[in-house]
Amino acid sequence: MTQPTRYVLTGLMLALATPASAQTLVETVTTTSIQNTLNSADAANTLKVPAVPTTPAPATDPAGGTTAAPAVTVTPLSAGQQQQLRAAQLAFQAGQYAQARRQFEALVAANYTNPEPHFGLALTLIAQKDDKGATFELGQFMALAPDRFEGPYNLGVLATRAGRYDDALKLYTDAAVLMKDKATPAAQRQVLDALSAEQTRKADFTGLSTTLAALVALDPTNQDAQYRLAQARTLSGQGAAALPGVYALLKQAPARADAALLLADIYVAQGLPDRALRELNAALTRVTVPADRSDLLLRKANLLAASGDTYSAVLSAQNATRENGRNAAAFARLGELRAARNDRPGALTAYLNAVKLAPQNAAYRVALAGVRLGMNQTAEAAADAAAVLALKPQGATLARAQYVQGVSAYRQGQYAQAVKVLTASQAAAPSADAALWLGLSAYAAGDYATAAGALAESVKLDPTRTARQNLASALLASARYPEAEAVLRGLVSEDAKNADAWFMLGLAQRAQQREQDARVSLKTAATLGSVRAQGALK
Repeated sequence: MTQPTRYVLTGLMLALATPASAQTLVETVTTTSIQNTLNSADAANTLKVPAVPTTPAPATDPAGGTTAAPAVTVTPLSAGQQQQLRAAQLAFQAGQYAQARRQFEALVAANYTNPEPHFGLALTLIAQKDDKGATFELGQFMALAPDRFEGPYNLGVLATRAGRYDDALKLYTDAAVLMKDKATPAAQRQVLDALSAEQTRKADFTGLSTTLAALVALDPTNQDAQYRLAQARTLSGQGAAALPGVYALLKQAPARADAALLLADIYVAQGLPDRALRELNAALTRVTVPADRSDLLLRKANLLAASGDTYSAVLSAQNATRENGRNAAAFARLGELRAARNDRPGALTAYLNAVKLAPQNAAYRVALAGVRLGMNQTAEAAADAAAVLALKPQGATLARAQYVQGVSAYRQGQYAQAVKVLTASQAAAPSADAALWLGLSAYAAGDYATAAGALAESVKLDPTRTARQNLASALLASARYPEAEAVLRGLVSEDAKNADAWFMLGLAQRAQQREQDARVSLKTAATLGSVRAQGALK
């Protein structure tokens, strides 16, 4: 039976996004990573205990809904209570939380209808990780000072800490509205940073663009905010609108590789890959940091490969590894590009380096296993596949590791094991190759019905000549002669010199008691050099 072509497994690894940082009351908020990584926000000053309000306003409950105005009027702090408040604030700022809690609670008891002791107590309880108590006190604060942004902001902090991200987004939005024209620039940045983090988490890039534009307006010299704004606009589908901001940023900081990469992404999205390449080449003349140059060269390699210039792509990826010998993604891409050019030894070396740098990356290791399988390093490929499965991958990576295990088992004559793991591979992610090898393994094990079913699936997914010829063989072994004949007639009509197909066609015709047709087919096969056909004619 004709053996199928051995295929090299490859796969480009995608970088994982970094999850969002948890918010805390007195810590700076940072944004999450999205695609090319949204830059983290600059550190903002912590919010100060607010000034004493002079007039009461309608109350708002902690969930953000408006309630009736408080039944009592806000009572100003007396001179002595103001001294007590300052002492409690100093204790809090010094980290003396137990003392601060006692002092704030005493003030609450002495003047319950003033918002300041409630707010200070809430801060202290959050510092002591008493979120339930802090939520209650913030609710009291908001009822007494509904026009103050600190209430919804800090409730948003607690919501983020608890993983209630939708609630956090709404609370930060409310805080941003309330703080307008009231908060200091530092406080505004902190609230907007928190809001942008939740918008990033929710992938609301349109809203994020608006928030980041407000941040840039607060501090036009903040280059990271400028970059994040351009990136958010790009991710919201406004890449062309982001271009002026990116060019302005590069004018201020010509060596920013992230901005150059974003610029290339925008031009690719606009259907201008050649322009993107020129921008990357220009950036390479300005950028001197090796790690940054490596990233630029890797992106260039991807663009060159997409254009069909795999030779230049290999050179660019190779240069990326030389600029930064710790860039595992560059080594993996180099391995993939070399494999695509049938340079298996070069691919093997590149993938070995990628796996050495990132041993927990299942995609890199399964690609290595595929290259080894293509080089007939069966035992090593099986070992790599087992190492991949130990990492508990999912989806296509899992299926590919099982595929390598299955083919390795087949080559070592372990047909039952091959059928088992290839069946699992097909269940995880169906592919023509896995179905082909499953059919071959089942055939070798003598299970012709399973072989015919698997090979039929392979033909359905990708009707290669190899798959159809093996399907015909399985159909013959299963005594499904008319079906086998139909497949074989298609093969000989495509390639009249296919001796094996003519031979099997003759067998299918003979099994259907059509000896004259069978002899014509067998004679054709014999003329083409089939020894088996010559024997069948005797």
